[in-house]
Amino acid sequence: MSLVAAPMAAVVDLATSAQLQQATMEVEEEAKAEQQQESYSSILLMKGVRHLSDSGITRLPDRYVLPAPDRPDAGAGHDGLATTTTSVVKVKLPVVDLARLRDPSQRAAVLQTLDAACRGYGFFQVVNHGVDGDVIAGMLDVARRFFELPLPERARYMSPDVRAAVRYGTSFNQAKDAVLCWRDFLKLACHPLRDVVASWPREPTDLRDVASRYAAASHGLFMELMEAALQALLGMAAAAGVLGELAAASSHMMTVNCYPACPQPELTLGMPAHSDYGLFTLVLQDHVEGLQVMHAGRWLTVDPIPGAFVVNVGDHLEVRTVLYPASWHY
Repeated sequence: MSLVAAPMAAVVDLATSAQLQQATMEVEEEAKAEQQQESYSSILLMKGVRHLSDSGITRLPDRYVLPAPDRPDAGAGHDGLATTTTSVVKVKLPVVDLARLRDPSQRAAVLQTLDAACRGYGFFQVVNHGVDGDVIAGMLDVARRFFELPLPERARYMSPDVRAAVRYGTSFNQAKDAVLCWRDFLKLACHPLRDVVASWPREPTDLRDVASRYAAASHGLFMELMEAALQALLGMAAAAGVLGELAAASSHMMTVNCYPACPQPELTLGMPAHSDYGLFTLVLQDHVEGLQVMHAGRWLTVDPIPGAFVVNVGDHLEVRTVLYPASWHY
């Protein structure tokens, strides 16, 4: 009996072991498949929204879906502030005319307009700014062509270093964002311009030339606006001292944003609500509307003036003055 029983017991043990082994392998295979899928999904997400849009997706990946209260059509906006629900409410921002600002007989009146816009909105639009239309059109064109480059060419400039002189990426900060936003970006350090241009992307072949001309023109406009704002705020003598400091040691960054077609735009944002950390941000839009600013507790869509720059007062100027607040998203 014992001789028969022992083999039977051994057979049962072997069968059980084989079943356990098979079950373990199946679990491991499933885990491996899930891990591969997660890894594949992460790779897709890191490739950015241009890649997702070009791939023809019809459903927004879960990582891009905002919580219900933060979505564009939600009844309560960011920070619990009211926003529009069923219709887009546009706002015509105050307009600062630099042709009038440059006229000594009209400068005082324009300074008042500028000061009121910074205090009341934290935003304004600049017209007759003197930046050549070809420079503006060229920058929009080369930016479009950069984001049309094959992904491996764009990916050369991917970097986790937020201080990198050149940085290509997606979302706001894809390494840290709990929910990703629907944008790809190229950031270019622009100061000192003569030293950093050589580090900018080589493709498109005219990017360095076109972007450097735009950077130089926009920096000149920034300095003129800062002079006017400081004069309105501090007076001529005090403004001159601060401008001297800015001319000697200022930072200048250009960010090129791409917001491709989105399959479910009601679930996401191109950029979340935020304020900018600098002094002034000059925003150049193409023909597609979408920039929204916070004013009187509501998110309002900017009604753009063709050829104008939207100017945003940054945290640095707000902290210095405790007067000029601003928040925006896209």
